[in-house]
Amino acid sequence: MKFYKIWTIFCCLLITPALIVGCGDDVEDVDLGESYDAGTMLDDFANTVVLATYSDLDSKAGELLAAVKALEADTTQANLEKAQQAWKATRTPWEQSESFLFGPVDTQGLDPALDSWPVDHVNLQSVLDSDDDLTVDYVSGLEDTQKGFHTIEFLLFRDGDQRKASDITERELEYLVSSTENLKASTSQLKLAWAPEGENFSRTVASAGEEGNAVYPSQSSAVQEMVNGMITIADEVANGKISDPYNESDTTLVESQFSFNSISDFQDNIRGIQNVYMGKFVNDGQGLNEFVNRKDADLNSRFQTEIQKAIDTIGEIPDPFRDSITGSRSAVQAAIDAVSKVQLTLEQDILPLVQASEFN
Repeated sequence: MKFYKIWTIFCCLLITPALIVGCGDDVEDVDLGESYDAGTMLDDFANTVVLATYSDLDSKAGELLAAVKALEADTTQANLEKAQQAWKATRTPWEQSESFLFGPVDTQGLDPALDSWPVDHVNLQSVLDSDDDLTVDYVSGLEDTQKGFHTIEFLLFRDGDQRKASDITERELEYLVSSTENLKASTSQLKLAWAPEGENFSRTVASAGEEGNAVYPSQSSAVQEMVNGMITIADEVANGKISDPYNESDTTLVESQFSFNSISDFQDNIRGIQNVYMGKFVNDGQGLNEFVNRKDADLNSRFQTEIQKAIDTIGEIPDPFRDSITGSRSAVQAAIDAVSKVQLTLEQDILPLVQASEFN
């Protein structure tokens, strides 16, 4: 995800409940009621959503690595297509995880190592043209834009056209395998950072407000982190991923430009918001929706509709996205508007509601 801009400091981030009237839609008229125990919601967010997503990501990255090694051993068209499908399958949990790019994925530098973009194919070609031994250690030390998802994508795909397996060089196979090994190491590191058998950041989130929790001294601070994570990815999709190539009419700014997977990426980003809000991934848990519904049922219903509309409107952009930025501009603008609405509701309604509420 990294590389575009330092995201806007959100207008409502540090306001006090007394000032909240100016930030949202009549929040002062909502009956905030008694304090809310967010313990179950935070536990489900950490385990049912985040850890489950990262576990799926790591599993699919393992399948991608196996497919890439099979391609190296037997460079057939069938094996190439299997590796391409495995890459797309691995993108799904990663893109959904971008709704919570905080904690270890940020502090350990895993986000840019996995998913820096846009990438420059000339920059990637320079690695292939070098005399360096393309070991896993070597690739790990490369710039973020020379490894990760989009380097693997560049080696597997060719601008939406089906690449011929017979065209893949031994040098490309070396770079591909080492890059995928590096990606798998990063997904395993990320999973372990949240897992009980690892650094157990899930426990840090779930225990927000408990004595000794220096990261989240209150439940409110953890819930606000959840909301700000959703705001950040909504902002990036609307004002970066879709808007930048659209405004510049520049296909080199398109994410997943080699595989033509952009629209699926964008939809999965918003599905990630949906997952956090509803407290689900594979299994259902208690989400933020239950808290919002208790405080403002109309807001809860409206926001769920806005999320789904954003997903559907992105899906109405004709594929490939790189052509639609010039050929179907009204569809692209409609998607920008729909995602911006999600961002606005998070910023002006849901975040102030969280800030104005008391938690146990």
